[in-house]
Amino acid sequence: MTLQPPDGFRLRTVLPAQTGDVCIRVIGDLDWDTADELTRVAREHLETGVPSRVLRLDFTDLAACDSAGLAALLLIQRYAVATDHRLHLDHRPEHLERLLEVTGTLAHLTGTREDARRGTQER
Repeated sequence: MTLQPPDGFRLRTVLPAQTGDVCIRVIGDLDWDTADELTRVAREHLETGVPSRVLRLDFTDLAACDSAGLAALLLIQRYAVATDHRLHLDHRPEHLERLLEVTGTLAHLTGTREDARRGTQER
């Protein structure tokens, strides 16, 4: 499934058969205009009761992330914890990594600093 809101922003949801994890690929800018869409789609997956207990957000094609995008990630983390899921932020580009470091949210969203450097999260 692919959704296409403003200016090329898209979300592509993948359900890999081998892991059973839900993966949402974020394409374009995660900002004021698009953050609510990511939050809505992530929350739908977290609340469906699918057997997977892992939600992966793939940022391979993330162009930019502003404070609204960061707020969306924090809200998704809150939903993940509330529904007994683990959140993974995969393939974080350098600009997202810097935003998470500067705001002090890196460890909260990704686990340990070592996990953050590897691009994985273990909880």
